[in-house]
Amino acid sequence: MAYANATAGTVVVGTGGASAPVVFVIDSPEHPLPVGPLASRRGVTIASVRVRDWADALTPWLAAGLYREDPAFRGQATATLDELLTQAIPAIEAAHGLAPAARAICGYSLGGLFALYALTHADAFSACACVSGSVWYEGWVEHLRELPVDLSGRYAFLSLGTKERRAARPLLKTVQDRMEACADVLRERGCTVDYRTGPGSHLQHVAMRLDAGLAALDAFLA
Repeated sequence: MAYANATAGTVVVGTGGASAPVVFVIDSPEHPLPVGPLASRRGVTIASVRVRDWADALTPWLAAGLYREDPAFRGQATATLDELLTQAIPAIEAAHGLAPAARAICGYSLGGLFALYALTHADAFSACACVSGSVWYEGWVEHLRELPVDLSGRYAFLSLGTKERRAARPLLKTVQDRMEACADVLRERGCTVDYRTGPGSHLQHVAMRLDAGLAALDAFLA
């Protein structure tokens, strides 16, 4: 698999057992999220999926890097989603004897953008958590508005730190307005949306925000 690694993550089976819904958390091998400590004692199963080439694997199309010296984002989300659905998820579920009643997807930063991409581009997920998601990505909100997708019966948890819109880069300053626009579009498509803000900037309170997202998915999928 070029992007999604089915063997490197953490899997914590929920109290609901093998048939419990599974939340797949998009993770990074270089900067892993605290999935293990946050996964215990939940009804759902939590499974992290680590992806290679974070900036390429999770972005929906080619775009310039944030800073002049940064390489371009290469926009391989379609390929990553296909790997996730056809290879990584089946491999994880088979390895742990899982037969989930439903599936959800969760991610932070670009992982959050990808989680929202996955919810709106695949029928496999009944819910997502876009935690401090990079919805500032150029063209994303416009793309979401144009998608002919029916999200009736599905759920999205969206969250941001209140200081995220104070970032130095002008594009990043748009994140709150664009997250609110995403919430509006999802609701128009029939999705139940829980949008929350909390303290801190993008790299602060990561565990707290992730915990809130997992708790919200657990409650929805129960």
